[in-house]
Amino acid sequence: MNNKNSLKRETAAGRNNQVREGAARILFLAAACVSILAVLLITVFLLVSGVPAIAKIGVFQFLFGTVWKPGNDIYGILPMILGSIYVTAGALVLGVPIGVLTAIFLSRFASKRVVSLVKPAVQLLAGIPSVVYGFFGLVVIVPMLGGRGSMLAASIVLAIMILPTVITVSESSLNAVDASYYEGALALGATHERSVFSIILPAAKSGVTAAVILGIGRAIGEAMAVIMVAGNQPRMPQGILKGLRTLTTNIVMEMGYSADLHREALIATAVVLFVFILIINFLFSLTKRGNKA
Repeated sequence: MNNKNSLKRETAAGRNNQVREGAARILFLAAACVSILAVLLITVFLLVSGVPAIAKIGVFQFLFGTVWKPGNDIYGILPMILGSIYVTAGALVLGVPIGVLTAIFLSRFASKRVVSLVKPAVQLLAGIPSVVYGFFGLVVIVPMLGGRGSMLAASIVLAIMILPTVITVSESSLNAVDASYYEGALALGATHERSVFSIILPAAKSGVTAAVILGIGRAIGEAMAVIMVAGNQPRMPQGILKGLRTLTTNIVMEMGYSADLHREALIATAVVLFVFILIINFLFSLTKRGNKA
C-alpha cells in the first residue's frame, strides 16, 4: 500500500513538473515573440515612413547631397553621415587602445586587490547616463578645446563612453584563452610580457574584435552626449576642432518641430542609421561565428 501511495505521489510530482516546464516554455516563447515583433514593427515603420521620402528627394541627392536646408526643401545628409563616421572613428582611435590595454592589465597583470577596485569603476562607467557624459564634456572638455563644440570633443566623450564595453568584452575573451597557450610560451623561454602580447592577445583576437564592433555600435548610435559637445552644424566636416552634426543629433534636434517632407526626411535619416546598425550587427555575428570555428 505504501509503495502504491509513493508511486502515485511521484507520478503527480512528475506531472506537476511537466506542467511547470510547459508553462515556462510558453512564457519564454512569448517573450521571444514580443522581442521579434518589436524589431519587425520598428523595421516596418522605418521602411514605410522613410523610403517614400528618399524616393521623393532622390536617392543620390539624399545620400550624397552636401546641403541640409529644410526651409528650402533641400535634404542632403552626406555631412551627417561623414560626421557620424568621423566622430565614431575618432572615438575608436582614442578609446580602443586604452580599453584593450586596460583589459590586458586586468586579465594578466593586475593583482586581485587592484582588479577588485578597477572593475567596479568600469562597471560604474557603464551605468552613468548619457546626459551626464554630455554635461561633463560640455563643462570640462569643450572649454579645454577652445570653448566650442567640435569633432574632437565629441570623439573624446564617446571614447570614454565605449570604454566599459571594450574593457569588459576584451577581458572576458582574454580570460577565456586556454592556460596551455601561456604555459607553452613560458616553457619556450618567453617572458611574461611577451607571452601575453604575442600569444594570449592574438588568441583572443576574435573577442577583442567583437568588443571593437560593439564599441562602434555604442558610439554611432549615441545622441544625447554628442548633441551637447559636437557643435551641431549641418555642414561638411572641416576639421577636428570644428563643429559638425551626426545622424542621431540631426534627428533629435529637428524632429520636435518638423512636418511634412521635413519629418519624412528625418525618418529617412533614421533608416540610414538603422542600416548602419544592421551592418554592425552583421559584422558582430560574423566575428562570433569565426570565434566558434
